[in-house]
Amino acid sequence: MEDRLTELEIKTSLTEDLLEELNRTVYRQQQQLDLLQEQLRVLYGQMQAHAEPAEPRNLREEIPPHY
Repeated sequence: MEDRLTELEIKTSLTEDLLEELNRTVYRQQQQLDLLQEQLRVLYGQMQAHAEPAEPRNLREEIPPHY
């Protein structure tokens, strides 16, 4: 019985260590996602600021010359 209890305590300890490591990994990944989302927002804002106003398209000008 004592051996089983010791084995369960060891497994519990290892499981807690694994859970802590997984939590740290998820936290780091969330930080990276937050950073990437902010960078994407900045880039999108820069694209919008430099975008030329949309002009009406003339489809005849878009037809390749060989037609």
